[in-house]
Amino acid sequence: MREVPCLLVIVGSTAVGKSTLAIKLAQIFQAPVLSADSRQVYRYFDIGTAKPTLEERAGIPHYLIDLVDPDYTFTLAEYQQQAQQLIGDFHRQGVSPILVGGTGLYIKSVVSGLQIPHVAPQTDLRQQLSELGQSHCYQLLQEIDPLSSAKIHPNDAVRTLRALEVFYVTGATLSSLQSIDSPSYPILQIGITSPSRSSYLQIIKQRIQQMLRQGWLEEIRFIQAKYGQSLSLLRTIGYAEMTDYLAGVISLDTAIARAVLSTYQFAKRQRTWFRSDRHIIWIEPRTAWHNLDDLLDLVHNRENWQIHTHDDAPHHSP
Repeated sequence: MREVPCLLVIVGSTAVGKSTLAIKLAQIFQAPVLSADSRQVYRYFDIGTAKPTLEERAGIPHYLIDLVDPDYTFTLAEYQQQAQQLIGDFHRQGVSPILVGGTGLYIKSVVSGLQIPHVAPQTDLRQQLSELGQSHCYQLLQEIDPLSSAKIHPNDAVRTLRALEVFYVTGATLSSLQSIDSPSYPILQIGITSPSRSSYLQIIKQRIQQMLRQGWLEEIRFIQAKYGQSLSLLRTIGYAEMTDYLAGVISLDTAIARAVLSTYQFAKRQRTWFRSDRHIIWIEPRTAWHNLDDLLDLVHNRENWQIHTHDDAPHHSP
């Protein structure tokens, strides 16, 4: 992609084809793919997270997936540490990896070099907070750290507890402890735009139906049997609705409709997050699929690459 090792980043909201494009470019440039998805780091959460299949991984090396069991709280700091180590290892080999995903904080931790507080998990504290209920915990976070709460979904118990944990251990908010030390290697961020609302809702519905045909419900039953029905990850988007269906709370049609809506609402938040980054170059999906020469011209154009120096890299709280 460049004469010096670099990082190509592909972002966008859910179900716009990020992974497909990443695999296509990885084949062209013979590059490894690094995942930036906060649920794909967990083992067994495969179908509902659209994790790359074993066949796709056999053709293109994928990293930063299946890192931990789902009853382990994997922190942003841990993700950043592993991602930065992999990127450094590849760069020393003269290889430029491709980072792809829709988890904004994961992407930002790498491309902006977030300096993240390293606070060890506090089991007793988490248990006490969990007993308060997610609604109460999220309200606490809104009062304590409104900047962090604005970036966390009200139903995201994992990230809510982590932000509260950092505050109660350090006495400072998570947002105030995060600073930026931008990486020195060249970075190109490509964003895939989303279709119109009606088209997008249909795409999401078709994707969920495909997941069900692939055995999503069986996957959830396996996770429940192995880790219990109270596992927090089973209350995340898509899994929560299907878990309610399996429990007999709602019908399958209702579960699908709710999953489509919650996924679409999540996608809107993803778009808002990524649109705030002026360094992302946006392309239409048809450019990615049908005008490959234009896409390659974009990658090869040096003016599109973001390069930080130690003199101009920002050092401030986001």
